[in-house]
Amino acid sequence: MSPVRIEQATVATDELRTALERLLPQLSSSWSGFDEGDLENLVADEATCLLVARNDDGVIIGTTSLLCAPIPTGIKALIEDVVVDEAARGLGAAKALVTAALNHAHALGATSVDLTSRPSRTAANSLYVALGFTQRETNVYRFSLEH
Repeated sequence: MSPVRIEQATVATDELRTALERLLPQLSSSWSGFDEGDLENLVADEATCLLVARNDDGVIIGTTSLLCAPIPTGIKALIEDVVVDEAARGLGAAKALVTAALNHAHALGATSVDLTSRPSRTAANSLYVALGFTQRETNVYRFSLEH
């Protein structure tokens, strides 16, 4: 049996909320927590597939989100928020999460999957290259809608 099991989160349980509240600050120092209904909306959204990785003991040790939506040029697929608990790194959870997201995107008809990763996340970037991702020649722009 593999030390990591991947499953799709479809219900906003207290266990899931607690795990995400532990994991997401390890990914982003600007993450400010869930507002009322955020997690419920996330797991209910048809365009989002929230995947979790569990260890042998059934504890959630990682997560990622796959967004898939139809656009005029096909199915747009994007992997976001790949994070594995610092104490559980090295078990293959990130690889299993990304592979499961790629398989899900393929099953939905996507022909490619995009993701972004900060250059400082060297282990993550190495993993993505090892899984077959290639760096694109593009500019990424962000427009902030926060006031």
